[in-house]
Amino acid sequence: MTGSKITSADLDPRRRRLLFRAWHRGIREMDLVLGQFADSEIATLEGLELDAFEAILGEDDNDLFKWICGKAETPDRLRTPLFLRIVAFRPEEVFPSLATRR
Repeated sequence: MTGSKITSADLDPRRRRLLFRAWHRGIREMDLVLGQFADSEIATLEGLELDAFEAILGEDDNDLFKWICGKAETPDRLRTPLFLRIVAFRPEEVFPSLATRR
């Protein structure tokens, strides 16, 4: 069980692969953040956004977790509108202590 709430049947192969990668991370918290974001957005991401999402999925989970939590500075290469959407999207059940920081 991936946790995904959508079917990938209607997605093109690239989006299916990205959805799978978003839900199969090394850290469960990143599964939840990236997987839920992918469930919500993967069908509408286009061109450069898909490229950016693929690049984000290529990053180390421990680093991503620190960047999303704000415990480490996000590298310039990832300070993109898409990464900011992911940070804003993060589910509160994964980061309950950060709910008041918004």
